[in-house]
Amino acid sequence: MTPSRSTPVQAALSTSQSTSFSADGVQHQHEGRPAPRRHGKDVEASRRMSSRLRLMIRGRPDPDAAQWEALGQALWRGDPLADELMTWMQANGMAKTWPQFERALKDPASVNGETPAALRAFILRTQGWPEWVNADKMRLGARVLQATGLHGMMVLRDAGLMAGYQASGINQTLVMTGSLHKGAQRRVAETTAWWLACTEDGGMAPGAEGFTMTLRVRLMHAMVRHQLCRNPQWDADELGLPVNQVDMQATYLAFSVVQLLSLKTTGVWLTARESEAVMHLWRYIGWLMGVEDGLLCDDEHTGRTVLYQNTVSQAPADETSVLLGRALMDEPLHRHYANWKAVRGRFNKARHLSLVRWFVGPEGMRALGLPATIPWYPLAVMAPFALRTLVLHAVPGLMASWTKWARTRQRNYLTVLMGDRSRPPHLTGNDPGSKGQAS
Repeated sequence: MTPSRSTPVQAALSTSQSTSFSADGVQHQHEGRPAPRRHGKDVEASRRMSSRLRLMIRGRPDPDAAQWEALGQALWRGDPLADELMTWMQANGMAKTWPQFERALKDPASVNGETPAALRAFILRTQGWPEWVNADKMRLGARVLQATGLHGMMVLRDAGLMAGYQASGINQTLVMTGSLHKGAQRRVAETTAWWLACTEDGGMAPGAEGFTMTLRVRLMHAMVRHQLCRNPQWDADELGLPVNQVDMQATYLAFSVVQLLSLKTTGVWLTARESEAVMHLWRYIGWLMGVEDGLLCDDEHTGRTVLYQNTVSQAPADETSVLLGRALMDEPLHRHYANWKAVRGRFNKARHLSLVRWFVGPEGMRALGLPATIPWYPLAVMAPFALRTLVLHAVPGLMASWTKWARTRQRNYLTVLMGDRSRPPHLTGNDPGSKGQAS
């Protein structure tokens, strides 16, 4: 099957009805309902936020009227497969149903006609690879990301996570679920643990750690939707559905398109084949996470256009951007360094701020409440990184040795982030909902 080249809204255009959960936990139709007020709240500000991305796109990427409307409607859509499973789990008690979910996840062959319908549908739908998946591309995509070493993880944090805080509509879910109080350092560590599992050799094969972690995260997103839809402080007319399809697509694009762009603009040269493999890997991860097929893409240039259309539809930065941005700015100070903690913490804070400045510019720094700085680090490493990647591609056998070494550094970095703490329940398979709270 030929990989889909659809725009971010074609699936929404072909969907006549969309559903979401209201405060009573029941799905309701939103056909023809006006888009939430956050949609296109300040298009000019969002265009300025996307101006650097716009320079890297051939042609005119702006959505037409039909595409724009469809993006707004996608704010009302969640993940019916996971939402129905969460409805069943909460109705029957998380303490009882989470172990059932884990048993089915670890032993899908045990799922049969006696398995509750919502659980059976979720497991059967996610166990097999879609016919468009290419195992060789998946394998290469993982190896490419392994070879990016610590720099690949740094730019993902700064261009994906930090820069993404400028989209204030997405931030509301983070703030209302307590992510700010739980700490930026914890969120970075948990995301890193998941990313490492997904990018291991064979990490996304059914039953592998990256695969099972991804499905647990997907279910946690459904839990968040249920919790916030019951929260009287959640303004659906303003924000749409929590963890909706537009915001899920933005997250998927951060791990694929944004990381590729951030690597290339800091001197890490990749071949077209390597970029395509990374896009393919994340297309599958996005699909497994519950992003609609029509919101996924399999080539980088289409991905840039999709990202631009998504970004210009997002509400621009607000006070939540500053709160989250400043918390993440100080995250390097709280890492578990083996020695020279104060010095290394301050150096890494300055290095990350330098990278953020490179990616978002002066206006983005102000929007995130970050201090003015110069992009000294990317300017210092760009030429050496470019030379290194050219040598790695030119010398036979060198890339394999480098990838092994770079991956070891990535794994060691997780220890610096995590310290002695264990991974959170929603990544390990323990019941995260026994107290009725999502991590």
